[in-house]
Amino acid sequence: MSKQTNISLYLGVDIGSSGVKAMLLSLDKKIIAEATVSIDLHSRRPGWAEAESNDWWKALRSLVPELLMKANEAASSIKAVAISGMVPAVLFLDEKKSSLRSAILQNDARAVTEIDELRESLSNFNVLEKTGSVLSQQSVAPTVLWISRHEPEVWGSTRYVVGSYDWMAIALGAEVHVEANWAMESGLYGFDRLPLQEVQDATHLTWTPLSVVKIPGTVVGVVSTAAAAATGLARGTKIVVGGADHVLSAYGAGLINNGDCLVKLGGACDILAVSDEKLLDPRLYLDIHPAPDKWLPNGCMATSGSLLRWEEKIFENVTLASLDQLARESKPGSLLALPYFLGEKTPLHDASLRGVIAGLHLGTTRGDLHRSFLEAIAYGVRHHFEVFAECGLKLNSPRITNGGSKSTLWKEIMADVLDLELIPIIGHPGASFAAAIIAAIGVGDFHDWSIVTGWLMQGESITPNSKNRVIYNERYLEYRELHLRTEDISHSLVRGSQ
Repeated sequence: MSKQTNISLYLGVDIGSSGVKAMLLSLDKKIIAEATVSIDLHSRRPGWAEAESNDWWKALRSLVPELLMKANEAASSIKAVAISGMVPAVLFLDEKKSSLRSAILQNDARAVTEIDELRESLSNFNVLEKTGSVLSQQSVAPTVLWISRHEPEVWGSTRYVVGSYDWMAIALGAEVHVEANWAMESGLYGFDRLPLQEVQDATHLTWTPLSVVKIPGTVVGVVSTAAAAATGLARGTKIVVGGADHVLSAYGAGLINNGDCLVKLGGACDILAVSDEKLLDPRLYLDIHPAPDKWLPNGCMATSGSLLRWEEKIFENVTLASLDQLARESKPGSLLALPYFLGEKTPLHDASLRGVIAGLHLGTTRGDLHRSFLEAIAYGVRHHFEVFAECGLKLNSPRITNGGSKSTLWKEIMADVLDLELIPIIGHPGASFAAAIIAAIGVGDFHDWSIVTGWLMQGESITPNSKNRVIYNERYLEYRELHLRTEDISHSLVRGSQ
């Protein structure tokens, strides 16, 4: 069968925690082909989270030919590519733009001491006011300080500090840059997209100039001859700035209007809402919505699906579907868990918290444990919703996506705990979908950012079960109290393990 030549396609790529996904989108709003390559994350020590950028590149090299084969298209049909990824993953590049070590991921918790030191050094500098977020586990400066102390040869050879999707765009041939949301969440740049000298000075390190910041939808180069030969893309294909995976997932789910909200149950749990106003709160992060003049205040819990994968492993590969069935037989709120198995990001910003399961007894079942984890994530989401409300942002019925949203039980628990109707997004293709849309916007083939509205199919709404309202209201208050009562013990355990 001969290749078609009269079609324009747009490639979206997403570097995720469990794999790299790519898709081809056509101008008539059809998903032409999708493919995913699994990757492994690494945790060489407790609290560490790393990935190999070379694994991402190998994935892209296999994904592009697979997509073109599925679509029966030539590489020349792809007009533009945009990339999404985990944020703020950190890569240290040398003068030749080669990665000097494994990427340090956004849920890495190694720089506890450095976070405390920089908080003290920057006590008279309003980081929140300048960047939209407080200094935390997400911040890049503490990670840089840790690297300078423990891997000085890496820092000594570092010329560029960039994010995951920026790295891949650069490897394809783009100019060196960082995307606006990576810049904001890194804490290294201000709202004016200029480096914050005060933050650099607080580390007492010598920094090379930070990379220029680019917004989503900006063309930053074309695929080089070498990258074309390696990946199967056509030389000269335009490279468009994509964005953070959680931001693009929200945009792809149709979040465009003030109050639109998404709960994203991935390896971590993202809670995102659209705001027409800049919303600053120390308990949250603030991102730039891809569409002009909009903001995306959000939170991220360090564990969600990753906690369930750990549970699956502990139970010797019992499937999550089986655990869901067992959990249906368990009484709501029979145990109370804290999901801080990788510390916690928002709204607590404490990398030294640890997981807790309260209420265990000799009659406890696997179903009880599993249900307590599902409930714990839901309690954490409710905490975020309360923060949004306190900030004056009224939320619409939340949409729910990602792997966890396939669990009917988890969606029901989430609706019960929040006491809100949930709207599942059916088959959300993820951030790669929105990246492909942005690639088309970047080259002028899509003209309106609201084109994403209503694109994806919505499932049947999940309504809360009023019978569970009382017990979950009680357990939620106890969840908040359990954190306060076990906080010091968690900190002591972490100190003892270092």
